[in-house]
Amino acid sequence: MEAEISLQYENKRLAEAIANAVSPDNFKAPKGLQIKTTLKDKEVFTRIKCKGKTATFIATIDDLLFSVSTAEKTLKKARILDKL
Repeated sequence: MEAEISLQYENKRLAEAIANAVSPDNFKAPKGLQIKTTLKDKEVFTRIKCKGKTATFIATIDDLLFSVSTAEKTLKKARILDKL
């Protein structure tokens, strides 16, 4: 199973902050699961490949989106979002 998730932001600095917040997942994936987050201009791309169970695949997508949401909320709370 494979998925590519694309998130577009208002500017490159914000996209970069979000990509940096979720990119540690690129290195901590269990066997059979690949997660790669990249940045291009104002867009964050995450590609997920899973050779395991469908539940693992869905949970990984859910975890990624939760992490992105948390990063966005944190930036907003820190008032960094308005400055990016």
